[in-house]
Amino acid sequence: MGSVTFLLVVVIVTALAFDFTNGFHDTANSMATSIATGALTPRVAVSIAGALNLLGAFLSTEVAKTISNGIVDDSKVSLVMIFAGLVGAILWNLLTWLVGLPSSSSHALFGGLIGAVWVGAGGSAVNVAEVVEKIVVPAVASPIVAGVVAMLATYLAYVITRRTSGREVDRGYRAGQIGSASLVALAHGTNDAQKTMGVITLTLISAGLLSHGAGPPWWVVLSAGLAIALGTYVGGWRIIRTMGKGLTDIQAPQGFAAETSATAVILASSHLGFALSTTQVCTGSILGAGLGRKLAEVRWGVAGRIAVSWVLTLPAAAAVGGFAAWVAGHGDMGVALVAGTALAAATGFYVLSRRRPVTPDNVNEDRPRVPEAAQRSAV
Repeated sequence: MGSVTFLLVVVIVTALAFDFTNGFHDTANSMATSIATGALTPRVAVSIAGALNLLGAFLSTEVAKTISNGIVDDSKVSLVMIFAGLVGAILWNLLTWLVGLPSSSSHALFGGLIGAVWVGAGGSAVNVAEVVEKIVVPAVASPIVAGVVAMLATYLAYVITRRTSGREVDRGYRAGQIGSASLVALAHGTNDAQKTMGVITLTLISAGLLSHGAGPPWWVVLSAGLAIALGTYVGGWRIIRTMGKGLTDIQAPQGFAAETSATAVILASSHLGFALSTTQVCTGSILGAGLGRKLAEVRWGVAGRIAVSWVLTLPAAAAVGGFAAWVAGHGDMGVALVAGTALAAATGFYVLSRRRPVTPDNVNEDRPRVPEAAQRSAV
């Protein structure tokens, strides 16, 4: 019983660690365009985002229920599997953060869990139909929908203000961005914080502390909200640079259109219980905003690398989660080996990041337009 209790604590702490990485990995979703246009200073932006991520965590639990009793059979899931899945998700988040790629923290989590459960309990423990309906379909549709909506909104924004001086347009839309970026941050907390809530709830169900199909207790909601808010405040500056400066030259009307479009898609999906990727939605809306101002005003080399990372995220995290589940399944020594390896890898990623740091002071430096150079400047 003692070892089970200790493992339970380890899994919950690891889940909150993932939530923290989710926060700084996804800060760019809500604030990259506002920082790029100067609507908000970097430190003010991440402070607002952190506070609203915490508030958003309390608005809904539909996505949490999808994860805790939707994509996998909670009766066949063990604490070791959940721990292994979280390790896979965390390592993928840190790797993509290091190279400045806005991959999906959500799909990293789903992939890690699916891989770990598949190895630990067999394919029958994964609800494939639910995965397709609630994860795969939204993953394909959401960035396209957000991109189209943002493209139309951007076009209309410039049409409506075509007789107004550029300085007034810029000033007005910058003010509007404070509200639209705040809404994205609120929506992000509503969607992404719930994923960790779902994982911790699944952990408590697996340990026999909650009944099958139960929702997250209040303390789970609070702790998940605090963890993602703290991670958001730390700021994932490497990814903020990529989304704010790497994809397209964002002006204030585009930023407002992109943020508003992303908010609408994220909140609608959260209400329906779709655990979509806010990263994909926000990236799609930024691309759409670039196309809405002027066709081909997008750096397609950077966009292509981001798309490749999206395709790789779920299977890569699943492979790491599955391997971690196999190692951790050999007892306490296996769990310790996985934990030690994960800590060493995380430390290595951090040390590498300090070689070319991206900070609030240099996050808005222009990226070179040559694709290879753009990739180097993100690192």
